[in-house]
Amino acid sequence: MELTQAHLFYIFILTGILLGVLFDVFRILRKSFKTSDLITYIEDVVFWILAGFLLFYTVYKFNNGEIRSYVLLGIALGLTAYLIIFSKIFIKINVSIIVFVKNICIQIAKFMLYPLKLILNLLRKLFLKPISFIFINIRKNMTTLFTKASKIHLKFPKKAKQKEGF
Repeated sequence: MELTQAHLFYIFILTGILLGVLFDVFRILRKSFKTSDLITYIEDVVFWILAGFLLFYTVYKFNNGEIRSYVLLGIALGLTAYLIIFSKIFIKINVSIIVFVKNICIQIAKFMLYPLKLILNLLRKLFLKPISFIFINIRKNMTTLFTKASKIHLKFPKKAKQKEGF
């Protein structure tokens, strides 16, 4: 079945909406997880690659690779409508879901790592405290020894100055 230009226009409006959703997915990831500048640059490149594939695929599949004014108008209209009408709601809902799931995962990880934390605290009490006690006492004893040694050094009589003369 041959698609009319009206049908193609609707397809490209949907393509614009899909581009908006793809754009928002990356915005949601940035709002949900702290990322470095390098990761942000990589995400931008990945977005443009995916957006390019989506556009090329849609134009090639439905319009035999021909880019017409209604193709560009449909994409722009779909993207604009999505960003104005649905974007804020889509982002807010998905960020809330991701933050909720992330917090649950953090709590589960803390719960599962709690026995390991107890074991590490026990090992610290058994081994590190005695070792630090020994090193602290060695340092105190060395300080005391050097202090006494310096006092002994001060007790030695100073050499008398020789008179200069002929």
